[in-house]
Amino acid sequence: MKSKLFIYQIFPRLFGNTKSVNKENGSLEENGVGKFSSISSKALSEIKKMGFTHIWFTGIIEHASKTDYTRYGIQKDNPEVVKGNAGSPYAIRDYYDVCPDLADDVANRMFEFEELIARTHRAGMKVIIDFVPNHVARQYHSDAKPRKIKDLGCEDDNTQGFAPDNNFYYLPGQNLELQFETSQGENAYIEYPAKVTGNDKFDNKPTLDDWYETVKLNYGVNYWDNRAKFFTAEPDTWHKMKEILLYWASKGVDGFRCDMAEMVPVEFWNWVINEVKSKYKSIVFVAEVYNPAEYGSYTYTGKFDYLYDKVGLYDAIKSITCGERPASDITFCWQKLEELQPRMLNFMENHDEQRIASDFFAGNAFKAIPGMIVSVTMNTNPVLIYSGQELGERGMDKEGFSGVDGRTSIYDYWSVDSLRKWYNNGNFGNEQLSPEQIELRKFYIKLLTLSNDESAIYKGNFFDLMYANYENPRFDPTKQFTYLRAYKKELILIVVNFGDKDADVTINIPDLAFDYLKIKGGDYVSAKDLLGGRSISLKKGLGSKFDAKLSAFSGKIIKFSTK
Repeated sequence: MKSKLFIYQIFPRLFGNTKSVNKENGSLEENGVGKFSSISSKALSEIKKMGFTHIWFTGIIEHASKTDYTRYGIQKDNPEVVKGNAGSPYAIRDYYDVCPDLADDVANRMFEFEELIARTHRAGMKVIIDFVPNHVARQYHSDAKPRKIKDLGCEDDNTQGFAPDNNFYYLPGQNLELQFETSQGENAYIEYPAKVTGNDKFDNKPTLDDWYETVKLNYGVNYWDNRAKFFTAEPDTWHKMKEILLYWASKGVDGFRCDMAEMVPVEFWNWVINEVKSKYKSIVFVAEVYNPAEYGSYTYTGKFDYLYDKVGLYDAIKSITCGERPASDITFCWQKLEELQPRMLNFMENHDEQRIASDFFAGNAFKAIPGMIVSVTMNTNPVLIYSGQELGERGMDKEGFSGVDGRTSIYDYWSVDSLRKWYNNGNFGNEQLSPEQIELRKFYIKLLTLSNDESAIYKGNFFDLMYANYENPRFDPTKQFTYLRAYKKELILIVVNFGDKDADVTINIPDLAFDYLKIKGGDYVSAKDLLGGRSISLKKGLGSKFDAKLSAFSGKIIKFSTK
């Protein structure tokens, strides 16, 4: 496989749900739900054609829900501690089972997921799922765990707030008191002693703004004693989490996106990733982290392959796209990362973030074109695209618990309009898409395809040209960004325009760029715009300047040739 990873994030609950009722706070029966089988061989083939190497299936592991599956031996959740009707995929109810919503035959649900893994592999892609290590659903109970595995908390001493081998943290002598209106009497949720809430809420009174539906796992850190660490012998939770990871790896899962990884001690990651990779060498670990000061710890000590680049590149590009920051700030993003740049996962959407086309972001999916070009082509690191992003999904629905927030709900049963039209009852095609959606999707396919094909992009060197253009009267560093990518004799120039007006620019290319990349500009006698397809003649070779015409919210990827 080429070194650049392209990850397509699918939320199976939404993907393939063709029911368009979309009743606010609707049940599964009313609004429908996507299935493992919805992600057919045909669907996977279409995704592969777009240029993706991996699929991140979100919401696979069984999580708390208001839908009743007790007839299948699945413990029912109290609705007071479930967000939305479908429930949060990050409130895990059983680490050893899959979400029953996604199965055609609930009793056969694990086999159906294993078949999805096999279909994905046959389509030439790898499988990533979520691993949620910091917290579980308040009523966690595994009915599917292997016989020799002991359930979380079953041997805890709940008279102790902290004990090194407890799986949970407790508040002895205190009841849980949810700080919002709840049921009374026999339907009330009772938790005694109260457990600590997942977002490090170390009291018994979580609010609606807390992760009230979850409880925090104990990795041997005593938060009541200055975060003292008890790691001399690996705590019991470490071993239970290792067994869970090995369980899913044994089923053919190729990677884990680790939710809120920085809320779990880095020493655990160092130990567990080494343990898993000793048996499954090629498995990939991606960390959701938001503290740049800890990036080095989670790569060098924690052994993660890749980290979210949210606080750096994502935040910068979002602000630049919205006209709040200059394009030149992108330079500071890669400079701060230094040698960690290839280890960062770039994205402009995921399930946590607002949709580009929403009123809370750009309001128009085409405004993201320059940001996507930069995210995809600036370095060798992996790129994530959230399903529906390539169709301009707006995320402006009022689904229920989620409300109108510019995101596609992860809590509610729903059907996504743009995905439903592209899915077209499993036929896939442009028949139901608007001309704008067709055009946008073609851009994404073109961008990913050429990035897979061009050595200079997926494994080449990078040279930032901005420093040579700050004082350039024919270049606006607040709106435009430009750089070179090169591999051996292959040379590509990328220039983007975040501005809302067309621009004719001249790009200064200093001698230092040619020296650094070990090439000679005069050797390049022709060029081609890889996005637009237009050929360009260079009578005197590539010199110290290059002219380009840029439309508003656009970019060019120019490949130079020696022939």
